[in-house]
Amino acid sequence: MELIYNRIFLEHDTGMHPENKKRVEKLNIRGKRVENGERYLKLFHDNYYVKEVKDACKREERLDPDTVTSKGSYNSAVHAVGATIMASKKNNFAVVRPPGHHAHPGNSSGFCIFNNIAIAVQKLVKEGKRVLIFDFDSHLGDGTEKFFYNSDKVLYWSIHQFPAFPGFGWVDEIGDGKGKGFTINVPLPPESADDLYLDAIERFLPIAKQFNPDVVAVSAGFDGYKEDLLLNLKFSINSYYETGKILRKNFKNVFATLEGGYNIQILPKCIFNFLDGINNSKQRFNEDSTKSSKKVVREYNSRIKKLGKNLLRFW
Repeated sequence: MELIYNRIFLEHDTGMHPENKKRVEKLNIRGKRVENGERYLKLFHDNYYVKEVKDACKREERLDPDTVTSKGSYNSAVHAVGATIMASKKNNFAVVRPPGHHAHPGNSSGFCIFNNIAIAVQKLVKEGKRVLIFDFDSHLGDGTEKFFYNSDKVLYWSIHQFPAFPGFGWVDEIGDGKGKGFTINVPLPPESADDLYLDAIERFLPIAKQFNPDVVAVSAGFDGYKEDLLLNLKFSINSYYETGKILRKNFKNVFATLEGGYNIQILPKCIFNFLDGINNSKQRFNEDSTKSSKKVVREYNSRIKKLGKNLLRFW
């Protein structure tokens, strides 16, 4: 897996907003030519919304209370889509901004303008592929989840803090219609640490493998880190190396796109650790692993038991 990045993603100028260009500037990686993904927007987004985004960017208006635009934001956003499509073709990692997994067909949300991962996945579905979306960003990717909620061609699996923005992602939200059982929400209690995060992966990995995906699409968010600005989880950077390693050992075709992660000093280390894990390389950055308190473990086990019951008849 290689990183796909271009300085065009710095044109999305959000000032001192948590989702700002310093997040990717710190990576110090060589830029590559990336595709303009404008032609793929119709796979997911409504035409009126695309026009709304263009107009808002020209005027540098917010799309919603959380999502800032600048004159360069539209250009960054369509190239973020294009880079994610490129990543999907060669099992690479698109290091893009703005992120995407909160965006819906007709509206922005949570710093996200266009839903990069959902667009790439919908393209794969139309090509006849079965796709596992593994969303380890520690906010639920509600835009992605809702779009595929009725589909049995996509298994959406999210591990996230609950309660937290966007307020969804409980154990009884498992899909609908043909898609019932094809959404797995693993809601971690606040202050969950490495032990519970990695346990959540291992517990539901058998379902992901039983689904037998042709492709695994990863919404790679690093906001579960213990010193992130927006959440209250306690992951170490080691957990992201382990995540990459688990994906490498269990699936052949894996690509990723960047979602959250707002500690600009630590984000590069998280990304490179994930990359090292998936590439079977030596882990570049190490720190002490973290452990959850007994109270948090009890709450986690209660939630997991309920989720297991809800999914039992489908897998």
